[in-house]
Formats: sequence, C-alpha cells, structure tokens
Amino acid sequence: MNRHALQHIQKSNYAYALNSKTLRLRLRTAKGDLKRVEVIYADKFDMECSQVKEMHKILTDQLFDYYEADISVDQNRYVYYFKLYSTDEVVYFGENGIEKSLDSKTLHYSVFQFPFLHESEVHHIPEWSKTAVFYQIFVERFFDGDPSNNPKNLSQWGTRPSPHSYYGGDLRGIIKKLDYLQDLGINALYLTPIFAANTNHKYDTKDYLQIDPEFGTEEDLKELVKKAHEKGIRIVLDAVFNHCGYYFEPFQDVLRKGKASKYFNWFYIEGDEVCQNPANYLRFAFSNKMPKLNTHNEQVQAYLLKVATYWIETCDIDGWRLDVSDEVDHAFWRKFREVVKKCKKDAIIIGENWHDANAWLQGDQYDGVMNYALTKACLDFFAYNTIQADTFAYTLSNVLMRNTKQANDCMLNLLDSHDTARILTLCKQRKEKVKAAITFLMTFVGMPCTYYGTEIGMEGEHDPDCRRTFEWDSKKWDEDFYTYYKKIIRIRKQHKALTEGRVKFTYDPELFVMERIGEEEKIIVVMNNTDKIQSYLLTAKQAKELLTDTVITTKNNQLIEKIETNGIKLYSIKNTCN
Repeated sequence: MNRHALQHIQKSNYAYALNSKTLRLRLRTAKGDLKRVEVIYADKFDMECSQVKEMHKILTDQLFDYYEADISVDQNRYVYYFKLYSTDEVVYFGENGIEKSLDSKTLHYSVFQFPFLHESEVHHIPEWSKTAVFYQIFVERFFDGDPSNNPKNLSQWGTRPSPHSYYGGDLRGIIKKLDYLQDLGINALYLTPIFAANTNHKYDTKDYLQIDPEFGTEEDLKELVKKAHEKGIRIVLDAVFNHCGYYFEPFQDVLRKGKASKYFNWFYIEGDEVCQNPANYLRFAFSNKMPKLNTHNEQVQAYLLKVATYWIETCDIDGWRLDVSDEVDHAFWRKFREVVKKCKKDAIIIGENWHDANAWLQGDQYDGVMNYALTKACLDFFAYNTIQADTFAYTLSNVLMRNTKQANDCMLNLLDSHDTARILTLCKQRKEKVKAAITFLMTFVGMPCTYYGTEIGMEGEHDPDCRRTFEWDSKKWDEDFYTYYKKIIRIRKQHKALTEGRVKFTYDPELFVMERIGEEEKIIVVMNNTDKIQSYLLTAKQAKELLTDTVITTKNNQLIEKIETNGIKLYSIKNTCN
C-alpha cells in the first residue's frame, strides 16, 4: 500500500457540509492501490455506536484515485476514520496516520473530527445556477442601440479594433437584442463593466454609482433587467473592487492634497504624496491609471459594499462577477457575501481567479469562479492536440476534486473571453474542433458561458482583436455552426442529467467518453479527437442519439458504434441503474 499517497483534510473539500444533515467525505489514494475503502463513523459522544459505509471510487487522475461517501448522524457531531483494504493488508487511517489496529480506549485520539455541522456553514448556491446558460457581453462591442450617446471619434462598426477604439455599443443595444439571446437559448448574461470610466473596457472605474454615459443611464439598466427577467434571463454585472480608475474622485483628491486628503488611506501609497515616475503606489499590474484600493480600510469597505447592494436594490441585478478577485483580502469578500446575500438571497457571486480557488470557495465568499483551469484543459485537448483523451479526463478529474460539489456546480465554464484569443482562432478555424469543445462545455458540470459571437463563428487573436464588434449581418454567419450551437444548448436544457447528474469518465487515450448519470436517464458523451475512425461499444437495450434524433435498438444489449474523426455522439439511455 502506498501510504504516501493517502490524503484527507478535515473541514475542506475533503470533508464538507453537503446540506444541513449530510457530511460529504473524500479520500485520496494511490491509483489502483486499494481493493475496498470503508468509512467508520459515529457521534463523537457515542463512539461505541459506530456505523460502517463503503466508499465509492468516483474519479481518477494520473496519480490518484478519489473515493467518496455521504454520512449523517442524528446530532450533527461527527468522528470518523477509514478502513483500507489492499491485496496484502488491512489498515486504519485517521488523524494520526496509518495504524494496523485501534484501541477503543484511545480511539478518540485517532479519529478525524467534524465537530458540528452548522447550517450556516452549508454552501447554498442559487437554485437557478443549476440550469444557467451564460453569455458574456463586452458591452462596447455588442450593439449600438442609441447613437445619441456615442463617443466622439467613433470607429466604423466591423473594422478591426485598436486598444483605444470606440464603436458605440451600449445597454440599449442589449435591450434590442434580447429576443436574439432568448432564441439562442441564453438565460443568464454576464456584462463587462458598465460604470463611468475613461476607457472602452471600463475596468478603470471613476464612479461606481453612475452608469457610463456612453452606455446609457440607470433607467436603461432598470429596463434591461426588467425585460430580461420577463424573458427568463438573469443579469450579472462586473465589479472592479481590486482597483479603481485614475479619475476616481477619492484618488484625485489624494493627488491634490497628498497625506492631508481624507482618502489617503484608501490606497497603498509610500510617502506623503503620490508620485508617478516611478509610481509609489500599488496598482493593478503596473498600470499607473489603476491604483489598488485598500479594502482593509473600513471606509473603503463601506463604500464598496454600498455599491454592491445599491445596484441590486435599485435595478434588481442578479449578482456580481468580481474582477481580479484573488488580490482582494478574504475578510472583505466575507463581508461582501454577507451583505449581497442578505440583499438578494439568490444573487450569484463569481470570482475571477485563474488558479486554484479552493480557499475562496468554502461557502463564505464566492459561489464559483471563472473556470480557467477547465479552459486550459479544453485548449490542450481540442485546440492544441497536446494531450490525449485519457489525459484530458484525468485533468478534468483533478479539477473537479479541487472543490466541493456546490462550487463545481457554480463554476463559470468558458472557452474564451475578453482576456483571451477566441476559440475558433485558437483551433485554427477548424469548426469541427470548436463544435466538439462547445459540446463538451454544454454537457460538463457547471455553468457553460459563451463569449459573444462564438455562436456565429467570430474570430480574434488576443486583446484587442478578441474584442471585435458583433457581426449582425446574418448572411455573414456560419449558419451550420449557429444551428448546431442552438441545438446543443437546447439539448442541455431538455435533459436533467446534464445539469444535475454525477459525472463519470472512461480513461481511454483514443476516445473521450463522459457519462452524466441522473435518476432517470444517463447521457453518454463520446468524442473522437484522433485522426482515425474509432469504435465505441454502446451497452444498452435501446438508446437515442441526441444530435441526430435517432433511436438505436441493439441486439444482446450491445452495439459497436463507429465514431468518425472529430465525430461526436450523445446517447440518452433511460432508466439506467445508478
């Protein structure tokens, strides 16, 4: 038995409250090492009345197997340890590590403990997030719905953007295109910043309580939210709280008055006044135009928390995406979550963390993050072809095991965004690759997010090229791709297994196979990313291939299916055994 591989961490993604009466436990072991794993658990004040439950191996990556079990005790006070069976020994694993035998007199020293499962510690995510299909809009480039608010020196719609181009996209433009979004199947919008700023991207906020005049008015936002809600579409705004813009009035006051300004401690400044060359204040990256806010400061906290609740109370928005969220302190985000959830219980909170975000996803800060770990895995598999199907599945397993079920369900899964090159460009215009990637996104755990224009075949290299204007001339769309996009969104929304079913992978280097297993149906996703035809053994009496709407009846419950190069199959099997 490989004892070095064993891992369990109390009160973490390895032991967390699934609901108010259920504790979910996970154990990591060496890959292929164990024959059986049991968890022995009890009330911590009644350890003689212990119970035994077998743990199930749920996922595997390159090095490890992951086991899982859900347990409950009447009084919500837990102690537990694991019994491990290998081919040549049986041992116990608890807080003191591996032990060959346990003494009942000293057992309380050896067990893991979850002292009390509090309802307040359960990570409750918005119910609507389970069926959310997001669409990200870079507001300035989507549609110009009100030419009267256009900035000067407007570029012609459709021309290639520079870092400083303006095209006139606004909130009125989104209102006018809500029918398009509803027809596509979208039910949640994430908008890049809309508050007053001095750039086209608006990540340099100068007034957090004013809609940028180039985008419209507060009344426009109210109308957008109201009409979107009538169509079943949620609205999530972008909060830039790590830093502000150079022209944010408190920073301007510091520029004028130096240390005498009442806002001096709103920022991180060395010395008694602001210097620009070299800069003596902390910034976003190295941009002098984006000074970092001191969220330890109680006045800064009060201001930003007011912003967070103001737009919910005034315009009924449905949540926040948090820019550069991993550079803001945890204490602030805990206060942020408390006021936001009190203001609107089902508001969603999504962080922009490009790396492992487990520390922010324990239910006391964010609901989920932009899932860039998933993005990279998809690019490696679909766009770059640097990994095979088994490695892709191993990577997905690892990504899922980083976080709790609730956090995984609330991940904003994306293939591209305003910060990256577009997926079609990265796939070198191979639309069959993008179709496969989109199919995976729409069938995987979490909330799929489409970057505006992907559905019609828009291209673009890195910023600013990835921020081109939306092409509204439908004659220039790839109609086949657009039709496929609508179909795969519809399939996701029609099958509960794709939004609530557990996930299972087949670890085969030649063929990617993922199952989403629900109570009444199993969906099997099969993808061939190789340069030759592959065979897949379909095991079922009857199945329906969802992309072609074809019913398949087998002989002896088996049928060998041919999967063409870059081919995709989605099988629905009813009443499968879980």
